[in-house]
Order: sequence, then C-alpha cells, then structure tokens
Amino acid sequence: MSNDTLVDDKTQELDDRLNQETALISWTELVRHFARGVVLNISDSLDLIDVAACLARDDKATLQAWLSAGELRRASDDDARSWTAREPEFWCVVTAPWVLVQEKRPDETDTTPVIAH
Repeated sequence: MSNDTLVDDKTQELDDRLNQETALISWTELVRHFARGVVLNISDSLDLIDVAACLARDDKATLQAWLSAGELRRASDDDARSWTAREPEFWCVVTAPWVLVQEKRPDETDTTPVIAH
C-alpha cells in the first residue's frame, strides 16, 4: 500500500468520523459554549466537515486563508444577539476545544440518517 493510499484512507476515516459526530442543535444548546468563547462560526461557502478536518489536522495555511477571508471566525456578540432574536438551528461538530457551527438554512432539510431500532 502506497503512502498516498494511506493518507487518502486516513483522510476518509477522519471525514467519516466527523460526519457521524455532526448534529443539529439549537441556539439554547449552543449558548453555554458561546459563553466559554469556543464557538467558531463557519460561512455557508465552506463545508463544515472540511473545516473540522482541517482543524483536526492542524492545517494552518488553509485555516489562516479562511480566517483572513472571514469565512471562519469566532462567534461574536453580534452573532449571539442575532441568534437570540431568531433562534436558528445549527449544524454542529466538535473539534476540541472548538465547537464549529454553521447556521442551517431555512430551506435545508435535515439529512441526518435515521437509525432504525
């Protein structure tokens, strides 16, 4: 097995794990994390799982590019005021110590797999 294959397998494994750990949450569930200063707001132009994977891999160059472009940023007090007024839902994944969120679009359906018992 080549190194490229191993890297691809590890990347896919990380993406799969992060995808399984992603959930929809409400602002009321997120507020305590915001108070701790650990919420990162992800732009709609980015994929939440891609950002979480870059954070997990400590891909500083990509993260810095997103930070510089304003596509990735720490949630602000203005965000909190807006979220309090609107009570949106968020797609959320944790990459310790960060809680990454992306506001669910109103037209977006929940694509979380249903687990049959």
